[in-house]
Amino acid sequence: MELDIKGNVKKYYGDIAKKINSGPVKGCCSGSSCCGDVSKATFIYDEESLSELPVEALEASLGCGNPLVFAELKEGEAVLDLGSGGGINVLMAAKHVGTSGRVYGLDMTDEMLKLANQNKLKMGAANVDFLKGYIENIPLKDNLIDVIMSNCVINLSEDKEKALSEAYRVLKSGGRLAVSDIITMKDIPSELRAQAGMWCKCLGGTLTVEEYKEILAKVGFKDIEVVPAQIYTKAIIESAFLQVENLEDVVKDIDLDVVDGAFAEAYIKARK
Repeated sequence: MELDIKGNVKKYYGDIAKKINSGPVKGCCSGSSCCGDVSKATFIYDEESLSELPVEALEASLGCGNPLVFAELKEGEAVLDLGSGGGINVLMAAKHVGTSGRVYGLDMTDEMLKLANQNKLKMGAANVDFLKGYIENIPLKDNLIDVIMSNCVINLSEDKEKALSEAYRVLKSGGRLAVSDIITMKDIPSELRAQAGMWCKCLGGTLTVEEYKEILAKVGFKDIEVVPAQIYTKAIIESAFLQVENLEDVVKDIDLDVVDGAFAEAYIKARK
């Protein structure tokens, strides 16, 4: 893994945001994987939910799943999206909680925050605030939030325990965690894990199911569920993660059978 994880992640996603205004963007992966474009947004979310969103929000859809499916948002709730990017999940959540609710998006990247605020204006979303900060140090007071969402972002943190501890802190008693993330399903050699992080940033720092559960329980969460939703088979890895320019030298000597089924998209649920 690269030493400056946060700096590299910030640059990577900042560069994506910069490119969006110059035309459609394709990230490091496509299809059902963790980075993508408009077509990937329509794969993850139903088209009716996306119909009112700015195209730039769809182009910046870099998640691995749809946490709104199991977040069970209600009118009037306060919601926080960790690593909100271009704002797609925030803007969708804003419609669920209504004018009596509030949705916060937290991102560390200036370029993504600029894009998200532009999308907010296009939507006229008065119940939305985008905040600059790190998920390991959330700039909100204790016991403020009803639901915390995140979409393929916790795995990018270099201190997942601190990030999840902060999530616990800002949640109200009884508040819910609803996270889509990438997890590790089986052991693979460390050099392959490092290479996987080169295929797509989302794969480099994944946890196992048990590691995720242990951290969540350690910081105080209960009613914990970590459920694999889609296993990344060799075929998915080849089609969704490796169709990228300049990766020929990275993958030419890799036995992809070793990473077959090593990663999966998962739904993570817990309660304070």
